[in-house]
Amino acid sequence: MKLEIDVPDSAFSALRQAPKELSACLRFMASAKLYEVGHLSQERAAELAGQSRQEFLACLSRLGVSPFQGVEDDISEIESHA
Repeated sequence: MKLEIDVPDSAFSALRQAPKELSACLRFMASAKLYEVGHLSQERAAELAGQSRQEFLACLSRLGVSPFQGVEDDISEIESHA
């Protein structure tokens, strides 16, 4: 499926990216955020980003996103029951 969005010319010049580069950047950033908030699994987020799962996980650190989503919540829950 193809999705089109309108991007102002000023965004291209501000980010100093060609349309194809910006497209890849937006895909990755959207997939990383959707993974971070729990809407997509690692596998599906990597697919959306157009990367292998290993590439996706390696790139998450650029955004400060942990590859271990939900672990902190699980630990907090276990500690509260101890």
